[in-house]
Amino acid sequence: MHRYWGIILALTIAVSCKDDNGQAKEFAQQVQQVKELPKVNEQYGFNLDEFTVHLDTVRNGDSFGELMQKNRVAYPKVAAISERYRDTFDVRKIRVGKPYVILKSKDTVGQAQVFIYHNDPINYTVVDMRDSAHAYRSKRKVKYIQREVSGVIETSLSEAILDQGIDYNVTHNLANVYAWTIDFSRLQKKDKFKVIYKEKYINDTIYAGAEPVEAAYFEHNGKPIYAFAYENDSLKNIVDYFDQDANNLRRTFLRMPVEFGRLSSRYNLNRRIKYYGYKVRPHKGTDYAAPIGTPIMATADGTVIESTRRGGNGKYVKIRHNGTYATQYLHMKAQKVKKGQFVRQGDVIGWVGMTGNTGGPHVCYRFWKHGKQVDPLKEELPQAEPLNESLKPDYFTYITPIKEQLDCIIYPKVLLEDEDDLITLNQ
Repeated sequence: MHRYWGIILALTIAVSCKDDNGQAKEFAQQVQQVKELPKVNEQYGFNLDEFTVHLDTVRNGDSFGELMQKNRVAYPKVAAISERYRDTFDVRKIRVGKPYVILKSKDTVGQAQVFIYHNDPINYTVVDMRDSAHAYRSKRKVKYIQREVSGVIETSLSEAILDQGIDYNVTHNLANVYAWTIDFSRLQKKDKFKVIYKEKYINDTIYAGAEPVEAAYFEHNGKPIYAFAYENDSLKNIVDYFDQDANNLRRTFLRMPVEFGRLSSRYNLNRRIKYYGYKVRPHKGTDYAAPIGTPIMATADGTVIESTRRGGNGKYVKIRHNGTYATQYLHMKAQKVKKGQFVRQGDVIGWVGMTGNTGGPHVCYRFWKHGKQVDPLKEELPQAEPLNESLKPDYFTYITPIKEQLDCIIYPKVLLEDEDDLITLNQ
C-alpha cells in the first residue's frame, strides 16, 4: 500500500505543475492505472510470486545441510554459511517443530535461493543464498493491543484466569509481580484481582503471546495491593513493580520456591510424629507439595555450594546468598545446577520429586540465617532497592491515570455461595 500511495503522491505533485486544462481528466486516468497495478505478494521482504514457495517444519533427523542439499544447494556454499554466519544463524541449533520457508527458483532446477527459519512466532532468520550468501535476523510486524482482565478467586488464580480464555502466561506474570508479597499457596476464596497488559498479534489476527504486566490490583484477605511497572534504573533498563506509595514490591527473597505449591508442613521444632511413638522430631524445613516435575526456583541470587544426593535429603541443592543467608531445596527429582554455579532469583534449579525420606512429592525448603536454620515465613526479609527520591514526583504523575483505569475495571459476575442470584462484585 505504501508503494501505491507513493506513486499517487508523485502523480499529484506532477499534475500540480501543469496547466489546469485537462488536468483533472489526466489525473483520473493515472490514478486508475495505479489501481490496476497487480498486488504484490510480499512477505519477509521478498515477492513470493517470484519463487516456488515450500513451507515445512523441522523434523527428527533434519539438518540445515541436508535440507539445502535436497534443494540443490552445493555443499561448499552450505559449509561457508555454517562457518561464516554462526553468530547470526547457528545451523547446529535448529529445533524439531520449528517452521521454516524455502524460496526456490521457478526454473526446472528448483534450487533453494532463500531459507527462512522461524526462531519464534515473531523473530525469524533469513539465509539469502543468491550470489554471495549472507544471513540476517528480522521480525514480523507485531500489533500490540492493551487488555484488561479481572477475576474473583473461587478455587485458584490460574482457574480464574484460564476460565476467561486467557493465556496462562498472564497467570505466571501476575504471580511473579506479587511473588514477594502474596503467598499464592494460601489464597482465600473471594480474593480479587485486576490486570492491565498487552497482547501481541501478527497480521492483526495471529496471537503471539502476552507482554509483562503493566499494572495490577490484588485484594488478598481484604488487603488491597496495587502494582505498577516502572523503570527504576534507566541506565540498566531495570523495571520493578511499586505500589501506590512508591514502595518496592520486590524482596531479596521469594516467599516460596515453587510458583503454585501448597504449604503442606511448616517449620516446627516441637513436631511429634505418630510413626515414631509421638516423640519430638523437629522439622526445620517448610514443605510445599507439588506434582512431580514442578520447577523449583532459587528464592534469591547466590552461588550453589552443594548439588548432590545424601541420605534422607535425597537429591538437593544448597545456595549461599551472602554472609548471612543460605537456602536448601530437598527431595528433588533431579538437579539442574552444579556446585559453584551462580544463579539468579527465579532461576529453575531442579524439579520436585520424591527422593530421600518423603511420603509424597514436595520440596522441603530450608532457610539459614547466620548458620542457624530458621522459619522463613516468620523472617522479616530485607526489601529490594527503593525508588529513588528524585524519581517519586514523576512516578506519582505516571501512575495517577493508570490507577484510575484499574479502579474502573469491573469484576466479572460470580455465583454467590449461598444463592443462585448473579451479582457484580465491585471494589
